[in-house]
Amino acid sequence: MPMTDPVADMLTRIRNAVRNRARTVRVPRSKLKLGIARVLKDEGYIRDFREVEDGVQGAIEIELKYGPDGEQVIHHIARKSRPGRRVYGGVREQRPVLNGLGIAVLSTSRGVLSDREARRAHVGGEVLCEVW
Repeated sequence: MPMTDPVADMLTRIRNAVRNRARTVRVPRSKLKLGIARVLKDEGYIRDFREVEDGVQGAIEIELKYGPDGEQVIHHIARKSRPGRRVYGGVREQRPVLNGLGIAVLSTSRGVLSDREARRAHVGGEVLCEVW
């Protein structure tokens, strides 16, 4: 059965793995998901990620990050733009998430960027998700 929203599936797998205190989580690979993983790593929400060949389409293995006492780094990760309701934000409409404590991940003409990078590059795009 085909999946209707692969990005939501990725975010749900990460959310469930964090709740279960898993060290790693594996998601099917795509260019968009690789971009999201890169932004999460650059912003310090995950430790690392790597591509894994599985004979089908490949996978991304994400190494989750926790605090020194095992506390969660990702407290909230939610999909904003969905297949049934796309959410776009121009440069002027982008506001800091949680007063700058969180990030929004955007799909822009320059690739997948965090909201900070998008404001710096002066581009808008589709708001994929919010993380804090």
